Amino acid sequence: MIGRIAGRIDYRAEDHVLIDVRGVGYLVYVSDRTMAALPGQGEAVALYTDLLVQETNLQLFGFLSLVEKEWHRLLMSVQGIGAKASMAILGTLGADGVSRAIALGDINAIKAARGIGPKTAQRVVIELKDKAHGVMAMAGTGAGVATPTLDDDAVIEPPTATSTAAPAPNMAAQSEALSALSNLGYGPGEAAPAVAQALSDAPDADTATLIRTALKLLAPKG
Repeated sequence: MIGRIAGRIDYRAEDHVLIDVRGVGYLVYVSDRTMAALPGQGEAVALYTDLLVQETNLQLFGFLSLVEKEWHRLLMSVQGIGAKASMAILGTLGADGVSRAIALGDINAIKAARGIGPKTAQRVVIELKDKAHGVMAMAGTGAGVATPTLDDDAVIEPPTATSTAAPAPNMAAQSEALSALSNLGYGPGEAAPAVAQALSDAPDADTATLIRTALKLLAPKG
């Protein structure tokens, strides 16, 4: 399994790049959003990868972070979602956008991706709403952003500002709020939508504020 590629971009196509790693070229498919964030031809790049094995074909798909890669794997577990559809969803929403859409049950957001119909979007939300807590929490750690490193054969310049995808500044607070609600006995299906709604209402809220707001949303009505 090829889990990570680091080298220089040899060329860029519409939906893939060729990455030269010590003289060996790896063709890696990426989403529109990832493509827009990659550096130019000849520049250093690093991507986490997922290898799709088919009877007559092997395809590598590349991601700027482990969170994005894990969303790809989760999306691929949904019936009717192949690699192309997963990349379309990630290209439209990004990892953070997919997280919010799943947490809030926002079928329209998923449906906005190219080639995704309403029934498929609904299936994505229903099947992943109780499976996504781990990936949402993982996003808050800030771990797993692919960056080029020095190797024995070449000096690789530091990545440009657009060559990596930094986690959203408030993802740590979201993760901590989810953990706190879990400790209070709320399941992922309850906690994730409440925290996502609280974050949507106040994007700059700290952990304590998110927890208070989520608890108000979870409180019995009437």
